[in-house]
Amino acid sequence: MVNIFCVNTQTSLSFNEGHSLLEILEHFAPDFERPYPILAAKVNNVCQGLKYRAFNSRQVEFLDYTSYAGRSVYCASLCFLLCKAARDLWPECKMTLRRPISKGYFCALDKGDGVALNQEDVDALSARMQELVVADLLFRRYEVKTDEAISMFEQMGYGDKVKLLKTSGDVYVNYYMLDDTADYYYEALVPSTGYLKVWNLSLYRDGMLLRVPDRHKPEELAPFTEQPKTFEVFSENLRWNKIMGLDNVGDVNIACQSGEAPDLIKIAEALQEKKIVQIAEEIERRMHDESNPLKLVLITGPSSSGKSTFCKRLSIQLKACGIRPISFSTDDYFVNRLDTPRLPNGDFDFDNFDTVDHQYLQSDLLKILNGETVEVPEYNFVTGLREFNGKKLKLEEGSVLLIEGIHALNPRLTDKVDESSKYKIFINTITSISLDDHNCIPTSDNRLIRRILRDFNKGAFTARESIMHWPNVRRSEVKWIYPYQENADVLFNSSYIVEFPVIRPYAERILMTVPKNCPEYGEVCRLMKFLSYFTPVSDKDVPATSMLRSFIGGSSL
Repeated sequence: MVNIFCVNTQTSLSFNEGHSLLEILEHFAPDFERPYPILAAKVNNVCQGLKYRAFNSRQVEFLDYTSYAGRSVYCASLCFLLCKAARDLWPECKMTLRRPISKGYFCALDKGDGVALNQEDVDALSARMQELVVADLLFRRYEVKTDEAISMFEQMGYGDKVKLLKTSGDVYVNYYMLDDTADYYYEALVPSTGYLKVWNLSLYRDGMLLRVPDRHKPEELAPFTEQPKTFEVFSENLRWNKIMGLDNVGDVNIACQSGEAPDLIKIAEALQEKKIVQIAEEIERRMHDESNPLKLVLITGPSSSGKSTFCKRLSIQLKACGIRPISFSTDDYFVNRLDTPRLPNGDFDFDNFDTVDHQYLQSDLLKILNGETVEVPEYNFVTGLREFNGKKLKLEEGSVLLIEGIHALNPRLTDKVDESSKYKIFINTITSISLDDHNCIPTSDNRLIRRILRDFNKGAFTARESIMHWPNVRRSEVKWIYPYQENADVLFNSSYIVEFPVIRPYAERILMTVPKNCPEYGEVCRLMKFLSYFTPVSDKDVPATSMLRSFIGGSSL
């Protein structure tokens, strides 16, 4: 007999060895409310599919779509459903799930017949997906030697998966079967297609948008959000990746193993610097517009997107244009710690807009724009108090004011400043490569790993604490930051293609400090597995001015 402790009910029951989580769930289900279907579970804090069998005593927490792990399981299963349906209709097709966007997944489909995708194709694909849902087919998992999986995917024409598995270094791997179709996913999947009731597929730009349930109301679709500027930045990076022949992680690994990593690092840095130069030149052009001269540059982005480093690098390029930039951070106008808004659980809500004394900030801002000399505060994060240490700013002829912070693009922060005198920049980490054609890399994973590194190296938080705080950070970003992304004059992508190979050794050492007996360990396992797909490379060629240096150390800025 094995003992199963259910976190949801805080009770224990005994079972014969080998019971599946599905069978175990039925015994605990009467004791806790389930507003939404259970999709997966954390077993000893590690996410598992519901077909997982318990041969030893375990702690189990059942998960629905409102949890991050539950959403990942649902969306991965939905992607397999889409790929299976496409292969049923067009056996020689190539389906590529590019990235999450507009509250869904952008997908490209080459049917193999030379005819462009049209509405009739999307309708047929949707109908086939629905047939598979009604059939309630099982997702079956198999564990085989990696060589066997490679041989199978070679026969299927999945070169992307072949390259990933060949460079991963694993002896055994898991793959999934849906009816007669095999595929590879690094997330667990739901038990069967009947779980996938909420989704939508539509034509979108030159591909399709696979829409998924709303995270708060899983019985409804997430609201569509048009993101043309974000899509263009992603497409620009995608075009460059194709020129370089780097479409997925397998391509990057092969390049790194062939000794090309130093050149890839230099190219990535050059591309970012080129973009910063273009932004600086646009600012210079607008400053000399006699009808509407630019005075104010607003720089924002979500956590760990590289705002501070970008601001410093932009300042250097502005100086090269003959412009004298002056700057401050919205963080310096934080209210005193005791006046900070709080979350429902009583913790400080540091990402809330009202954490910034925006009235005081805008008062100083207007004075600076009017040519007055202003002593601006500097926030002491140790004492939780604003201090005045003699930092004075004055906007003189040939100068421009830069304001950096997570709320810089919130209209309420600068609503008394003429829009024509502002230039708005949004920094994000838009990961343009995928693990393979059917496994996207979430942008938030990039920033979470960066944040873990930065917090640990600064001694601010342990890896466990950073992971613990991340859900609140993400909720605040959705509420306070991302709504203004498309309002920016320009979007800057701070990620680059060899980032994960460079940060893998640093991240692994820090993630290994998280104890196995805490809830955050499940996220550690997921991130460690994700990082294991990348061939690690040395950071010796990463310059001291790089965005990455602010996270791995050694920054000269």
